[in-house]
Amino acid sequence: MKILLLSLLIVFVSGCAIFVDEYQVNQRKVLAYLLSDLPLPKDADIIKEPSVVLGTGKAISGRIVLESGYSPAENLIFYGNQTPSTGWTLASSKVGEEISLIYTKDGRYASIYITPKTGLGSFVSGSWGSDIIISVVHPDAIDIQNPYEDLNYDNLPEVP
Repeated sequence: MKILLLSLLIVFVSGCAIFVDEYQVNQRKVLAYLLSDLPLPKDADIIKEPSVVLGTGKAISGRIVLESGYSPAENLIFYGNQTPSTGWTLASSKVGEEISLIYTKDGRYASIYITPKTGLGSFVSGSWGSDIIISVVHPDAIDIQNPYEDLNYDNLPEVP
């Protein structure tokens, strides 16, 4: 009975790894298509829930959240070397414990925010990894500058 239970546990745990790896492979294919000109660290894992990408080609907007095993400094060096070679121009940067990089290309903006990995798992494992949030905005993503300008406050329901 113990052997059967142990076998089922091993199959379940390894099955989860297969699904996670499959998700990463599929997401990398999608991001490679949508963001073909914005480099991503090869070791980075895409975090499913907070990531959202809208549009295609040069008209994409969205946010990609990554976890990288590389330190923030190593990721800074990666983006400093790789991003200009794909045609992106550094418009602004702030480097400290948290790193903020703003790149532009063809009217698009890419914001890359790199922070040291946090959480109990990182503390216990001694990980020097990074959390990376990349936001890309297409210039036509905002059509109306103030969509609430004509809002009639008198017709809003009262909040109890």
